[in-house]
Amino acid sequence: MFVEDHAKAIDVIFHKGKLGETYNIGGFNEWKNIDLIKVLIKTVDRVLGRKEGASEKLITYVKDRAGHDYRYAIDSSKLKNELGWEPSLQFEEGIEKTVKWYLNNKEWIENIVNGDYLTYYKEMYEE
Repeated sequence: MFVEDHAKAIDVIFHKGKLGETYNIGGFNEWKNIDLIKVLIKTVDRVLGRKEGASEKLITYVKDRAGHDYRYAIDSSKLKNELGWEPSLQFEEGIEKTVKWYLNNKEWIENIVNGDYLTYYKEMYEE
Protein backbone atom coordinates (compact mmCIF):
# COMPACT_ATOMS: atom_id res chain seq x y z
CA MET A 1 0.00 0.00 0.00
CA PHE A 2 1.20 3.50 -0.80
CA VAL A 3 2.41 5.35 2.29
CA GLU A 4 0.09 8.34 1.81
CA ASP A 5 -2.94 6.04 1.66
CA HIS A 6 -1.80 4.36 4.87
CA ALA A 7 -1.34 7.74 6.59
CA LYS A 8 -4.78 8.88 5.44
CA ALA A 9 -6.31 5.69 6.85
CA ILE A 10 -4.71 6.38 10.23
CA ASP A 11 -6.10 9.93 10.11
CA VAL A 12 -9.61 8.67 9.30
CA ILE A 13 -9.44 6.16 12.15
CA PHE A 14 -8.22 8.84 14.55
CA HIS A 15 -10.98 11.27 13.65
CA LYS A 16 -13.91 8.97 12.84
CA GLY A 17 -13.14 5.63 14.47
CA LYS A 18 -14.89 4.34 17.55
CA LEU A 19 -12.86 4.31 20.73
CA GLY A 20 -11.65 0.80 21.56
CA GLU A 21 -12.35 -0.58 18.07
CA THR A 22 -9.73 -2.17 15.85
CA TYR A 23 -9.45 -1.30 12.18
CA ASN A 24 -7.22 -3.19 9.75
CA ILE A 25 -5.55 -1.06 7.09
CA GLY A 26 -5.00 -2.82 3.79
CA GLY A 27 -5.21 -2.32 0.07
CA PHE A 28 -8.05 -4.71 -0.75
CA ASN A 29 -5.75 -7.01 -2.66
CA GLU A 30 -3.80 -10.18 -2.04
CA TRP A 31 -0.38 -10.93 -3.42
CA LYS A 32 1.88 -13.93 -3.25
CA ASN A 33 5.34 -12.88 -2.13
CA ILE A 34 6.96 -13.85 -5.44
CA ASP A 35 4.37 -11.84 -7.37
CA LEU A 36 5.13 -8.77 -5.23
CA ILE A 37 8.82 -9.12 -6.01
CA LYS A 38 8.13 -9.49 -9.73
CA VAL A 39 5.96 -6.34 -9.79
CA LEU A 40 8.67 -4.44 -7.93
CA ILE A 41 11.39 -5.65 -10.31
CA LYS A 42 9.27 -4.88 -13.36
CA THR A 43 8.62 -1.37 -12.04
CA VAL A 44 12.27 -0.68 -11.20
CA ASP A 45 13.38 -1.95 -14.61
CA ARG A 46 10.82 0.26 -16.38
CA VAL A 47 11.64 3.38 -14.35
CA LEU A 48 15.38 2.87 -14.92
CA GLY A 49 14.87 2.27 -18.65
CA ARG A 50 15.96 -1.36 -18.54
CA LYS A 51 14.50 -4.16 -20.63
CA GLU A 52 11.42 -5.60 -18.88
CA GLY A 53 12.41 -8.51 -16.67
CA ALA A 54 16.13 -7.73 -16.92
CA SER A 55 16.52 -7.89 -13.15
CA GLU A 56 14.50 -11.06 -12.52
CA LYS A 57 17.76 -12.98 -12.51
CA LEU A 58 18.51 -11.28 -9.19
CA ILE A 59 15.78 -13.28 -7.44
CA THR A 60 17.25 -15.85 -5.09
CA TYR A 61 14.98 -18.60 -3.87
CA VAL A 62 15.53 -19.88 -0.35
CA LYS A 63 14.31 -23.00 1.38
CA ASP A 64 10.98 -22.42 3.10
CA ARG A 65 11.15 -22.36 6.87
CA ALA A 66 8.49 -23.40 9.34
CA GLY A 67 5.80 -20.74 9.41
CA HIS A 68 7.01 -19.19 6.15
CA ASP A 69 4.52 -16.66 4.73
CA TYR A 70 3.49 -17.28 1.15
CA ARG A 71 1.19 -14.28 0.90
CA TYR A 72 -0.15 -11.43 2.95
CA ALA A 73 -3.82 -10.49 3.19
CA ILE A 74 -5.65 -8.06 5.45
CA ASP A 75 -9.40 -7.59 5.58
CA SER A 76 -10.05 -3.84 5.58
CA SER A 77 -13.77 -4.10 4.93
CA LYS A 78 -14.64 -2.76 8.41
CA LEU A 79 -12.59 0.37 7.73
CA LYS A 80 -14.29 0.84 4.37
CA ASN A 81 -17.83 0.03 5.50
CA GLU A 82 -17.84 1.91 8.81
CA LEU A 83 -15.53 4.84 8.09
CA GLY A 84 -15.65 5.12 4.29
CA TRP A 85 -11.91 4.78 3.72
CA GLU A 86 -10.30 3.05 0.77
CA PRO A 87 -6.92 3.54 -0.89
CA SER A 88 -6.63 6.15 -3.62
CA LEU A 89 -4.06 4.18 -5.64
CA GLN A 90 -3.87 0.67 -6.99
CA PHE A 91 -0.91 -1.30 -5.67
CA GLU A 92 1.12 -0.99 -8.89
CA GLU A 93 0.64 2.80 -8.93
CA GLY A 94 1.83 3.07 -5.34
CA ILE A 95 4.88 0.91 -6.05
CA GLU A 96 5.84 3.13 -8.99
CA LYS A 97 5.51 6.32 -6.91
CA THR A 98 7.53 4.70 -4.12
CA VAL A 99 10.31 3.53 -6.45
CA LYS A 100 10.55 7.01 -7.99
CA TRP A 101 10.68 8.62 -4.53
CA TYR A 102 13.60 6.42 -3.47
CA LEU A 103 15.45 7.05 -6.73
CA ASN A 104 14.95 10.81 -6.30
CA ASN A 105 16.04 10.78 -2.64
CA LYS A 106 19.32 8.91 -2.69
CA GLU A 107 20.85 11.21 -0.05
CA TRP A 108 18.10 10.23 2.40
CA ILE A 109 18.82 6.56 1.74
CA GLU A 110 22.55 7.08 2.19
CA ASN A 111 21.96 8.76 5.56
CA ILE A 112 20.04 5.69 6.70
CA VAL A 113 22.56 3.21 5.35
CA ASN A 114 25.60 4.98 6.81
CA GLY A 115 23.94 5.66 10.18
CA ASP A 116 23.96 9.50 10.02
CA TYR A 117 20.37 9.58 11.19
CA LEU A 118 21.59 8.39 14.60
CA THR A 119 23.36 11.74 15.07
CA TYR A 120 20.02 13.51 14.72
CA TYR A 121 18.44 11.28 17.37
CA LYS A 122 21.33 11.80 19.75
CA GLU A 123 21.13 15.59 19.33
CA MET A 124 17.34 15.68 19.72
CA TYR A 125 16.71 13.09 22.41
CA GLU A 126 19.84 12.59 24.47
CA GLU A 127 19.17 13.56 28.08
